[in-house]
Amino acid sequence: MSTVLQVENVEKYYGSRGNLTKALDNISFMVEKGEFVGIMGASGSGKTTLLNCISTIDRVTGGHILVDDKDITEMKGNTLNRFRREELGFIFQDFNLLDTMTAYENIALALSIQKKGSREIESRVRAIAGQLGIADVLNKYPYQMSGGQKQRVASARAVVGNPRLVLADEPTGALDSKAARLLLENFTYLNEELGATILMVTHDAFTASYASRIIFIKDGHIFTELKRGEEENRKSFFNKIIDVVSLLGGELNDVI
Repeated sequence: MSTVLQVENVEKYYGSRGNLTKALDNISFMVEKGEFVGIMGASGSGKTTLLNCISTIDRVTGGHILVDDKDITEMKGNTLNRFRREELGFIFQDFNLLDTMTAYENIALALSIQKKGSREIESRVRAIAGQLGIADVLNKYPYQMSGGQKQRVASARAVVGNPRLVLADEPTGALDSKAARLLLENFTYLNEELGATILMVTHDAFTASYASRIIFIKDGHIFTELKRGEEENRKSFFNKIIDVVSLLGGELNDVI
């Protein structure tokens, strides 16, 4: 199994010399191809800062982040823009769909930016829409869709370009329980059937229980990790997550 993501001794400081805040403190871990990894931590733990650094939205103060052996902390300008466009997929809590575009156009945009041909774009958009159960909303605009449909369109947009790594930031945060469950089942499909490598930040134990491995962060450090056994069911893994949450002080959302 090949390594997709390497985070090596990453540190991140905010503020001025006289008033520094250390958001990330010497964090290191790896994500292998085909893994579905969750990052959990209370508000202020550093999990969102970490995701922002991996997604190139923010820059590290120290250390290195490698995706497919490419050091993204050294990239700048057009090289960084091309990497972000071609190698990363993004799924946000608030969907980030363009209101003036249909679902089809929102999904196709990722391929248009990569300068794919119209036939390839149509084939890939319709294929992923069928796999995620949103073929019937392709001609609808975001305001005509439910929250769950919008999040699945956002998921389709994230993976249609076959990125090396899909980054999800609190993907179920704006969804009701039914829509959240459907989305997480789609994540499982993307991961297990389509081979997508997913790194997901969440504060919610139920959401995290769909991942195959959880990295817990506290005060900018890695607190511990949990790995789901090959034969272990999701409910058993959920209970283990709750046990770790209790050690963290129960600050996370631990309601199933």
